[in-house]
Amino acid sequence: MERRGNAPQDDIPLVLASEGHHGPVIHASNRIARGMGILPGSRVVDMRAICPELQVEYADQAGDRAALDRLVLWARRWCPWTVRDGDNGMILDTSGSDHLLGGEAAMLIEMETQLSLLGLTSQLAVAPTWGSAWALARFGPVRSICMADEIPHKLGPLPVAGLRLDGETLLLLQRLGLKTIGALMDVPRLSLTRRFVKAALASNPLMRLDQAFGRLAEPVASVDAKPRFVVQSRLAEPIFDPTPYLPQLCEDLCDALQHASMGCRRLHLTVYRTDGDVSFVDVAMSASSQDPIHLHSLFRDKVERINPGFGFDLITLAAGGVEPMHVVQKGLDGDVEDGLDLSLLVDRLTAKFGTQAVSRPTLRASHVPERAEGRVAALSTPPPPVEAVSQNRPIRLLDVPEEVRVLYAVPEGPPAQFVWRKQTHRVTRYAGPERIAPEWWKDRPGTRLRDYFKVEDQTGRRIWLYREGLHDDGRGGDPRWFVHGMFA
Repeated sequence: MERRGNAPQDDIPLVLASEGHHGPVIHASNRIARGMGILPGSRVVDMRAICPELQVEYADQAGDRAALDRLVLWARRWCPWTVRDGDNGMILDTSGSDHLLGGEAAMLIEMETQLSLLGLTSQLAVAPTWGSAWALARFGPVRSICMADEIPHKLGPLPVAGLRLDGETLLLLQRLGLKTIGALMDVPRLSLTRRFVKAALASNPLMRLDQAFGRLAEPVASVDAKPRFVVQSRLAEPIFDPTPYLPQLCEDLCDALQHASMGCRRLHLTVYRTDGDVSFVDVAMSASSQDPIHLHSLFRDKVERINPGFGFDLITLAAGGVEPMHVVQKGLDGDVEDGLDLSLLVDRLTAKFGTQAVSRPTLRASHVPERAEGRVAALSTPPPPVEAVSQNRPIRLLDVPEEVRVLYAVPEGPPAQFVWRKQTHRVTRYAGPERIAPEWWKDRPGTRLRDYFKVEDQTGRRIWLYREGLHDDGRGGDPRWFVHGMFA
């Protein structure tokens, strides 16, 4: 909202809402709204009664999680093990790295400073265990530091909500008078075991206490960053044509991909000019590839469009869409098969004519024949698989069904003779009908059903035609007949 120039003022209560069981609920609120008692989990309609000038925006929770996942990788500047903790937190295993930043206190100040430069407000704490750090960061003092022998003393005054328990368990503990972690620690362990022996982790105060005190292991299962494959060529003097350097760049990049058993679906060529300008050329593949000759061929006729200016002194080639690629043996003798690789052909045609010029057929979930197949761009992400129609279909389907004149044998039966394309066809054999009803969620009101027949004329030609509508169906006049396809 600040980038668009319509950010709300600091003195206006603003909340983010999400859908709840009984209407929108508060997902997050700014400082002025929290001061008015508007807290997450409350219903929006109830909070509007308290604060009529409340401004409501809907939260992008999926976008927040994606941004937090990127922030988890960004936080590895301080330690190698980081992981997302829920929807609004991170856990960093800083064992052995805090002394590199001047100690734990200096490390927390550095983290808070760097996060504030990103526009983020942070609540930080250092503790020996995941559970104790979680509680101190949310309910403890500012930039709290806790040693192993200080956990009972530091956690005791905190509310039981610091144990990461669900709402029903917290309500039960409140009714029992156990409002702090210290009060819960004073309860005999046997009593807690009897009461919560079959409870899940989020509903078991005893297991949460063991995690906070380190009696139950809770390791940081850090996610791995996606590998990045980039090669570059630094030039001693400016050049005006980067084409001679592309084969070696593709060769070096494919060597790195083959060593990691990876393949790429996109290539990003960046050319840096001596005057500071930067030019980009992107190509894409329909399937993962690590073939340097094929990748180099995709840049044909594309590099010529770059304005050389005063020359280039740096060229980089980066792989995108990296994914595992399994090596498949082509034959017992190790030779490559002579058959045409369809993916290579699609890539070359797309690079030549553009992404929208090459398409591929795909199945769609519809029983209406002309809707059961569509076309998508060859380099687009394939749609989810759809089960094909089990009935036999003609090898050729007309784009627009052609109307014919029919002589009936029986009112609801197949045609005995029909005229199509100025030729008379006499039906000798037939099969059907196959009835296809309109799709009420797509078709307009009044659309008539179809009865499809497979017929064979006197010359042996097999045709697929249908009758649109029935007599006295209340949706028009007499039924009409159309030819929709031809069989082999």
